Amino acid sequence: MNKFWTLLPLAAMHVAVVDAQPYPVRPIRVVVGSSAGGGGDGVARVMAAKLTPLLGQQVVVDNRPGAAGNIGTEMVARAAADGYTLLFAYTGHVINPALFKKLPFDPLKDFAPVGLIGYNNSALVVNAALPVNSVKELIALARARPGKLTAGAIPGGSQHLATEMLKISAGVDFLYVPYKGNGPAMSDLLAGQLDFMFNSLQLVAPLARANRLRALAVTSEKRSELMPELPTISEAAIKGFSAQGWYGFIAPAGTPHTVVAKLNEAMNAVLRDADTQQRFKAMGNEIATSTPGEFDAMIRAEIPKWAEVARRAGIKPE
Repeated sequence: MNKFWTLLPLAAMHVAVVDAQPYPVRPIRVVVGSSAGGGGDGVARVMAAKLTPLLGQQVVVDNRPGAAGNIGTEMVARAAADGYTLLFAYTGHVINPALFKKLPFDPLKDFAPVGLIGYNNSALVVNAALPVNSVKELIALARARPGKLTAGAIPGGSQHLATEMLKISAGVDFLYVPYKGNGPAMSDLLAGQLDFMFNSLQLVAPLARANRLRALAVTSEKRSELMPELPTISEAAIKGFSAQGWYGFIAPAGTPHTVVAKLNEAMNAVLRDADTQQRFKAMGNEIATSTPGEFDAMIRAEIPKWAEVARRAGIKPE
């Protein structure tokens, strides 16, 4: 009995030493709410590979696709707030609250934003035979042919919401055509069966330069390095228009500030790396860094923005 009480302080001291060990002391999991092989997955894997030597622990990607990313997001919301499970978040994180009646998590209260990674911008493109060469001309044509022009996108995705934002902002009417994927929509656009759409700038750039379609503008706040000759929609026709796709890391709520700060510092170091920047550019992405507070402010601003677009577009949450 005396031996037990003698050993107890030693056991407590051991626990204290373990708890005091600097983060991280074991592998870190990054949950991606989409299948392996997609554009976002590629960004997550570059970040994981680059963070591993910086943090001194393996950073692994765990793909958990389904329910528009909500399966993976819920997993992270319910994970221990210790910095060993992170969410690779993207634009769906701020759009989904407008599309689902009840989410199994709160997109704000259940998470601690760590930092922004970058943007995956889209371009507004039209069929090469459509007689327009600018956003203003597309809007004018839509006004001249109310409800006749066709625009395609995956329902509920960022490009669908950008399409609705264009309709609302320009005060025009056109026919939205839902597609199961961007590939079929692009095929119909090239074949002349669809008039216009929003699609990834990386995918449309080579087609535009080959004159197979016409790119009118980018959806970002600033011109893109991938096609700097293209104006933003805000520049070209609709002041303040912005529909940027983005990526970032988010931790469970309650994750210690010291851990969040260390992850943010490591992320920003990776994003300053020339090789990372080159690899992102090859994937059609643009680097963006932030503090945790700046990323949190961006998320808080984007949720009501997309909710208002969905409401005005008459999109009913499921």
